[in-house]
Amino acid sequence: MPGSARAMAVCTVCGLVAASAYTVALGGNGWVWFLWVVLALVTVRVVTARGT
Repeated sequence: MPGSARAMAVCTVCGLVAASAYTVALGGNGWVWFLWVVLALVTVRVVTARGT
């Protein structure tokens, strides 16, 4: 996995931790999870594009 794809993956995992912590501390927010899903989809796209 190239450096930029690895960085995206790390950001996605950190975003998941942050979204989970936010949900636990302040309650659920649909926008937080929506943004994380968008970030995860972009990460998957970057990883698959770099793999070819």
